[in-house]
Amino acid sequence: MAQQRVVIGVDSSTQSTKAVAVDIDTGAVLGLGRAAHTVSEDGGRESDPERWWEALEEAVVRTGCAERAGAVSVAGQQHGLVTLDAAGAPIRPALLWNDVRSAPQAAELRDTVGAADLARRTGSVPTAAFTAAKWAWLRANEPAAADRVAAVRLPHDFLTERLTGEAVTDRGDASGTGWWGPDGYDRDILARIGLDPGLLPQVLPAGARAGTVRPGTPLRQGALVATGTGDNMAAALGLGLLPGQPVLSLGTSGTVYAVGRTRPADPSGTVAGFADALGDWLPLACTLNCTLAVDRFAALLGRGREEVEDGGTAVVLPYLDGERTPDLPTASGLVHGLRHDTTPGQLLQAAYDGAAHALLAALDGVLRAGGEDPAGDEPLLLIGGGAQGRAWRQTVLRLSGRAVQVPAAQELVALGAAAQAAVLLTGERADAVARRWRTAEGPVLEPVDRDDDALERIGDTLRRAGALQGAPATAR
Repeated sequence: MAQQRVVIGVDSSTQSTKAVAVDIDTGAVLGLGRAAHTVSEDGGRESDPERWWEALEEAVVRTGCAERAGAVSVAGQQHGLVTLDAAGAPIRPALLWNDVRSAPQAAELRDTVGAADLARRTGSVPTAAFTAAKWAWLRANEPAAADRVAAVRLPHDFLTERLTGEAVTDRGDASGTGWWGPDGYDRDILARIGLDPGLLPQVLPAGARAGTVRPGTPLRQGALVATGTGDNMAAALGLGLLPGQPVLSLGTSGTVYAVGRTRPADPSGTVAGFADALGDWLPLACTLNCTLAVDRFAALLGRGREEVEDGGTAVVLPYLDGERTPDLPTASGLVHGLRHDTTPGQLLQAAYDGAAHALLAALDGVLRAGGEDPAGDEPLLLIGGGAQGRAWRQTVLRLSGRAVQVPAAQELVALGAAAQAAVLLTGERADAVARRWRTAEGPVLEPVDRDDDALERIGDTLRRAGALQGAPATAR
């Protein structure tokens, strides 16, 4: 009997680390491990990278396959700024993607370089989420800490380097920094924000090996380590996405994206022109406020998250942490249109609608940015923790007007990382591995008539709320 071949994929997300052990040949999940993170909530959003490393070790052990895995790969939350000293230790907690204190630095970069030029050079117009803005914030607000920095890493880079000792990254995650383009690191942008390119990791090609596991970890010494990538790029791999298949991910943040064959460059900033983890592109729109924001509204209303009611004309903009799409980093939540007969269940449904609105409004732009037809009839793939909720499914179905498919596979980011690891042992493309594992299969919900009245109410409220939200707002 042939020996079972096992790989481990790791998803180091905002709230926790998940690790999955997978049989390369069948795609069967052999073990799953989890370990929690801690995120500060006092002003900014920060986490200790050392806790990420501890959580990775805990999660891979809990798969029960740490010593059997022939290869491993790490996917991580995008954009986070990890600053290390000469010994490789974090100088301060990492600034996370949803820390909006760097909004002034993002605005300054847009003003000095120009949105159209930034989109042309890096694929995206940076917001507060992007790593370039976070480094500029650190230089402005903590210059002594910035002067001590000997290495700058993204979250997945930091963990890969801890595993291998190699300072490497991949094109997918690098494309979310605001300082990388198809020709490599943009030295002019780096100079503008005062970042020495010598502090950055080497960008490896897709399918490359980052190194091997060093001694002293729970994983087998000498196991192969793939480059890893950002969480959205890994989820695209985990689904085995083909160009033009749209995805809506419901997690701490909400994202809508699709693999595209042409390089995106949206000067409006609505669509981020990311690279994927292979050789194509991953145009994406992102909201900061998704499942956690809606759950907070449910708690305020004293309702369970599924206790929604139809009807009503109230509008909720659940911007509890500022917002990225639209770009309103100082915005707060807004409730508009209350009536005597508005029920708590209707108000909770309005929070779901408000969270989903921006992503669905951006869907056509995401597809066009990647050179795909927005009128295609591909089902919208619904993933993330929220995809398991009936209220989320029905909201997306009603506001999109598209068929919705919910993949049965769980932990798609970790599965995408596992597919990356498998490549080192099989020589396949990572997306082909995932299609062989049939990870995207799941029930399809037939389309219903799109609720254009609700979309127009939200868009109209957003257009008129610019002064309250701290900036002129544009909405479709």
